[in-house]
Amino acid sequence: MQKAAIFLGFVPWIVFSVVAGPSTWMWAALAALICSLVLSVPDWRRSRSISILDAAALVFFAVLVVLALVLDRATLQPIEDRAQLISSVVIAVVALGSLAVGRPFTEFYAKKQAPQEVWNTPTFKKVNRVLTGLWGGVFVLNALCDVAVGYFGASADLFNWVIPVVAIVVAVKVTSWYPEHARNEARSQGAHEASRPPAQPA
Repeated sequence: MQKAAIFLGFVPWIVFSVVAGPSTWMWAALAALICSLVLSVPDWRRSRSISILDAAALVFFAVLVVLALVLDRATLQPIEDRAQLISSVVIAVVALGSLAVGRPFTEFYAKKQAPQEVWNTPTFKKVNRVLTGLWGGVFVLNALCDVAVGYFGASADLFNWVIPVVAIVVAVKVTSWYPEHARNEARSQGAHEASRPPAQPA
């Protein structure tokens, strides 16, 4: 699995988080929606399917754009104040929800790289459960950072930039390292099992 494939799925959400602010969230939503279309249309043309992450982004950012067009400023104030928190919660729910229903969102990207014969193997399933849980945890952390800044007056530089960026970098590194580690571990365990003498009949 290429780490870039998964990371690209998060680009619209990252764009929104970086650009969104009290007076810019509408433009951030539009930019994120355009990014979502750019990323999902090629997949749809090629296979008539898109990832759950892209689908959620298309719906979420399209709804935000429509709300920005049809509602007045006073009605939109709660969204303006909590735009980044809302997006972090939505993406965390999508990621962890896909894990809860047994369809980790990372499988969509993994299947582009892995041959079909491994899609139902325990190692493939394990890798995608771990990576989906990892990325879901990253955005839960981001949501908690947004809460810390918005409701408890924590440092915006630390909680809106340093911690989220470090968390994403760590997740990218683990996404790159863990699949090969899991495969090596599975091969080692298989070799160990093969080398064990057969059980003697009683």
